[in-house]
Amino acid sequence: MARPWRVAVVGGGIAGLAAAVQLRDRAPDGTEIIVYEQSGALGGKLRTGELAGQPVEFGAESFLMRDPAGGESAAVALVRRLGLADRIVHPTVGRAALALAGRLRPIPGGTLVGVPGDLATVTTVARPDAAADRDEGRPLLGPDGDVSVGALVRSRFGDEVVDRLVDPMLGGVYAGRADDLSLVTTMPALARAARVEHTLVGAVRAAQAAAPRAPGAPVFGTLAGGLGTLVEAAARASGATLRRNAAVRELHPTPAGWRLTVGPTRDAEQVEVDAVVLAVPARPAARLLAGPVPELADTVGGLDYASVALVTLALPEPELPELSGFLVPSTEGLLIKASTFFTTKWGHLRRPDGLALVRASVGRYGEETSLQRTDEDLAATVHRELSAVLGVPLPAPVDGHVQRWGGALPQYTPGHADRVAAARAALRAGHPTLALAGAAYDGVGIPVCVRSGATAADEIITALEGSAR
Repeated sequence: MARPWRVAVVGGGIAGLAAAVQLRDRAPDGTEIIVYEQSGALGGKLRTGELAGQPVEFGAESFLMRDPAGGESAAVALVRRLGLADRIVHPTVGRAALALAGRLRPIPGGTLVGVPGDLATVTTVARPDAAADRDEGRPLLGPDGDVSVGALVRSRFGDEVVDRLVDPMLGGVYAGRADDLSLVTTMPALARAARVEHTLVGAVRAAQAAAPRAPGAPVFGTLAGGLGTLVEAAARASGATLRRNAAVRELHPTPAGWRLTVGPTRDAEQVEVDAVVLAVPARPAARLLAGPVPELADTVGGLDYASVALVTLALPEPELPELSGFLVPSTEGLLIKASTFFTTKWGHLRRPDGLALVRASVGRYGEETSLQRTDEDLAATVHRELSAVLGVPLPAPVDGHVQRWGGALPQYTPGHADRVAAARAALRAGHPTLALAGAAYDGVGIPVCVRSGATAADEIITALEGSAR
């Protein structure tokens, strides 16, 4: 009789936890799953804390409800699997604005991450160059091509659409620049359409038509009580042995699977497993790959990251517009790049005493020196800049929190998807019981990371089933 499988998941973020849940659901009974997390907390960039006596997100705040094809997103599917569907709540205010020239202007609707399918809709914030989007008799993008989002949009719509609309929207997600970020990785639906369509307007419209959204259907959701409940429920449902403060330092292949070196050098633990899901950021993944597959370490470790700080202020009865928040183009010269009015956006967070929770995101790729300020300086600067953008002096905060996320947001340069595909193909050929998962490979956002983790688990199960024959 074959012995039960033993699988290690390295990384206790949402991708790693999703992998563990999928393994529990699909692997044979008796499979032992061990999750190793270097820090003391599971969940990665999902972190629910408390401010002014109520739960508040110090990391990711929401998830997309639908997947790119229009179906239920992987995050929603996991929420249902964990029995938390009744906790899903949606924004009560969805309108957001751009901070431009000292005033807030509504973000035009109907765009694809700021890229318009109708140029007339964005004239309130930018002057598009309509004449540049000519049909030149061939698709915008070759069959295997990739370009930066900024390069494509600038060449077709001009600089203002990028600088005033696309760049701040991508910056809000990636803390990066449209001119550096891969179209294929950050906007895959538009990239697919661009391989067929001859104009950017046509490509945007085709991408939107391929994933229609029912009128009034919510785009985003979160969980009442905080996304920490998703982390806790996934950890429980996985039935895994959870090893916090357990750094995996080395990874070596063995005739039967893998040997992990865990813990400090002077008191290292050697652990034998049949398979490994590697769900950590690119650089620690590269260090672990350097032993068994050194030819992949440089490829995986070449991914760069941006650092950000999230400054949350509890303000007594401030004058806030009826907006979910606003984005700030880098050309405006402000430290903050985005702000969310939590207690306006999310009705379930509103308080009868009028206390408002406002969060600002600070830090853009290449501007890490701005994060070298003290927490007090960051909070004071955010308070001052929020007051300037809103045009009214905000009251002094009664509480505050600064969450720093060093090296948190991957910067996907053109060709990223091909590099990842090649790395995974090499692993399947040479080491099929080692799988990669997480934002370093497949994109940011809770649904993408959940799907990435589940897919990695499926690959491990397929490999182990094959080796048992």
